[in-house]
Amino acid sequence: MDSTSIWAKMPKDKLTTAGRVLATVLYLSRLGTQDLLAQLLGVNGSTLTRAVRQVQPLLAERGYTIPPSTARFQTPADVTTFLANSSLTEIKSAC
Repeated sequence: MDSTSIWAKMPKDKLTTAGRVLATVLYLSRLGTQDLLAQLLGVNGSTLTRAVRQVQPLLAERGYTIPPSTARFQTPADVTTFLANSSLTEIKSAC
């Protein structure tokens, strides 16, 4: 995925509801640093922090816990390398 992805086209200080939930799940899974997640989602760090603060209590209230990821990325290049070397060919439904 390159910088013309759907996330790169989002306004810098705005996330949709789905984007807020995604940002929170990624953050809570410790998949990457806050700076990396903000960059991948096309927002600034304070927008990401605000989203997590708003969504995390709602997830907890409903009993959702996010397990930590077995992978941790520092840069967009790390994500790209991981995906390029992955045998993942399709996205499986969580339901």
